Amino acid sequence: MAPDALRIHDDRLHEDIEKVLVPSAAIAARVRALAIAIGEDYSHADGRLTVVPVMTGSLLFAADLVRALPQRRMRIQLTTVSSYGGTHTATRGSAIVGALPKHLEGHHILIVDDILDSGGTLRLLRSEFIARGAADVRACVLLRKRIPSALSTPCEYVGFDIDDEFVVGYGLDYDDLYRNLPYVGTLRKDALSR
Repeated sequence: MAPDALRIHDDRLHEDIEKVLVPSAAIAARVRALAIAIGEDYSHADGRLTVVPVMTGSLLFAADLVRALPQRRMRIQLTTVSSYGGTHTATRGSAIVGALPKHLEGHHILIVDDILDSGGTLRLLRSEFIARGAADVRACVLLRKRIPSALSTPCEYVGFDIDDEFVVGYGLDYDDLYRNLPYVGTLRKDALSR
């Protein structure tokens, strides 16, 4: 059986997208470029680098990023921060959900998140990790909105700057849907109102 015959096509998911902002090929190229820069900056941190993906939005981005990093010893410890939730399209403030990674003393911490808008998640995690004795804390985001709160929040590695729009795909969701899209796009208004 041909590979295409095994694939089930269902375009309903894509029909909900108004426009593609960042195509999958651009994401892949930018992830490789970010990995090169991060690898150079952390070349001295073999065994003392801890990558902290912020779940669940950064899942796809973080997985692709760590696989593209130079093959050195590193730890990956997850954390969860709630800021949107459900069908909200604007941040409601950041709060840590569950436990934070342990044993960070002397480690170089790289926070990996999907999107930077209010800056609350990065500020919260950065202060927590510094208080827990991290050697240094840097952040890497896939997307940064072109708004004052995002542009004024320290972030060492940025994939793409985008306009202030609600986006889905490549890990970003609306009501836990659309994370599996291979690109970043905006939703049609009728999809948001369902």
